Amino acid sequence: MSEGGIVDGIRVDVVRLHETWMELVFPRQRTAVHRVLGKWKPRTRADELKYYLWGALGVPLVAVLYPLLLVGVAVRFNARRFDSASTRLGVVGVVVLAALVWGLLTAAARIRFDEAGFVAVAAASTVAVVSAGLAAVFKRAGGRATTVAFAYPFAMNAVFLPPVVAALYDPALGVVIERSTELAEFFRDDVFVGPLDPVSDYLSDRFDFEGVVVALMWFCIATPLGWLLGLLVTLANLVRPKSVEEQVEAEQT
Repeated sequence: MSEGGIVDGIRVDVVRLHETWMELVFPRQRTAVHRVLGKWKPRTRADELKYYLWGALGVPLVAVLYPLLLVGVAVRFNARRFDSASTRLGVVGVVVLAALVWGLLTAAARIRFDEAGFVAVAAASTVAVVSAGLAAVFKRAGGRATTVAFAYPFAMNAVFLPPVVAALYDPALGVVIERSTELAEFFRDDVFVGPLDPVSDYLSDRFDFEGVVVALMWFCIATPLGWLLGLLVTLANLVRPKSVEEQVEAEQT
């Protein structure tokens, strides 16, 4: 991969992203070179002022969104692999595979943990298996909105929940709890502030940060994280559809 190819790939992405921004207000902006009428241009002084002002407003937005676009492209690349595997396996196959993976973790918990730890990991594994099946169902149901709203959050919970619960009972995985505690303190001290102070006080007074509370916190994190990843993939599909991605890859080689 040459340096010029990387620069050309970035240029294609940035231009496409800015054209997407422009097309929110002005017609025929994206890939207009392939259209009979060509790219729309302002003809009056007022239209020209609005056109270039809107374009200037999009520059900082593109600077912020471009790294997120790259994350979306990376997530989409791996999501396609999972999609391909789930298509071959089918919903039943996905459930069986998830049951096998998290069943092994549950078996290990039966040997390593006490009764409470084993039950907790078994419950988390059951939720993860069901989540994996629901993620496959909603993905097969089709539709970008359904995939983002349901498939991605269920998939994230299918991946995150069992190891987090196992970490509650395994000192070797204590780093997970340490990071979880730091994250909880961040939400309490930096997010739930001002108008949200009552929320912070309520959580601090009613709940100790242990056991099921940690699992619920990660469930609450995994769900919006799934939505975020789904939206980033949607952005990647919008700005860099498959045909454009192939063009960028060709220019980078």
